[in-house]
Amino acid sequence: MTQAPTPTADTVRRLVRSLLKEGDDGTGGPEVRPVTEEQEHTWWIGGRHVLRLAPDREASVRRRRELRLRDLVRPHVPVAVPTSVAHGDWAPGLAYTLDTRVPGGTADEYDVSAVGEADLAGLLSGLREVPARQAEALGVPRTAPRSLEALRRMAVHAAERLAAADEFDAARLHQLTPPGAAQLAAQSGTAVLTHHGLTGAHVLVSADGRVRGILDWTAAALGDPAEDIAGLAVAVGSPAAVRAATLAGYGARPCLRGLWLARCDTVIRLTDHLEGRTTGSLPLLRTQLRRAWEPILLERVTDLQEDDPEE
Repeated sequence: MTQAPTPTADTVRRLVRSLLKEGDDGTGGPEVRPVTEEQEHTWWIGGRHVLRLAPDREASVRRRRELRLRDLVRPHVPVAVPTSVAHGDWAPGLAYTLDTRVPGGTADEYDVSAVGEADLAGLLSGLREVPARQAEALGVPRTAPRSLEALRRMAVHAAERLAAADEFDAARLHQLTPPGAAQLAAQSGTAVLTHHGLTGAHVLVSADGRVRGILDWTAAALGDPAEDIAGLAVAVGSPAAVRAATLAGYGARPCLRGLWLARCDTVIRLTDHLEGRTTGSLPLLRTQLRRAWEPILLERVTDLQEDDPEE
């Protein structure tokens, strides 16, 4: 397989000049710089645009699908979804999109206010309203719900290793028992369009705590709505995520399922990092663990009503 080229500042600058027609007069055009050192395929272009370069052909398929999906989602949600001002190929078979920059910082920088939680509720409600057939026609895949019991077992072993490293109290996972995990299995007929990649970096928040936009729709899928509740628990904390999901009309079952998906995921991800299986920011992983394990009012898995249409 041909090795994909690594984008450089010169590569980006030449592409941007051709797209924005800036710099042809000798002024040099807008400043270009990678968003982070680890994200060599995502670049700030001046103060108004962001350039996203697909690193391979599979990512290119997702980028092209995302362009159409964002247009489908935008009328249904109360927060900004990035708009592309140009798109094409930056190298043979490798897609790019030049998007308008959505103002705001990330949820890793700003806390979400009560009004911001209502914004998140509108996001979850809006995604549920997107016609599944239209999303599927764009190529959005269907994903099967994850087994919470299988995830729980993995998390129990991971928690024991975190406890040995003095990173976590493994007894906290005892709150989720095998019968509890079984009660929180995904219900049939509940698949909706999900962002499926909500993190603090993808949730844009203003200084007053309002949620201004949601970035990166390339992982979107038709599936378990608890996955987005779990993503929000990691991004903004479990209490805010559960309050937002409740405002969106979700009942106790999907809220608790999302909570425990997030808790198990964060335990496993931190263990994988500490044992050298993954890379990334250790402080961020610890922060995500803390957010997911923030207590909520409804902690215990109790007798849930099987016939509740909202759950």
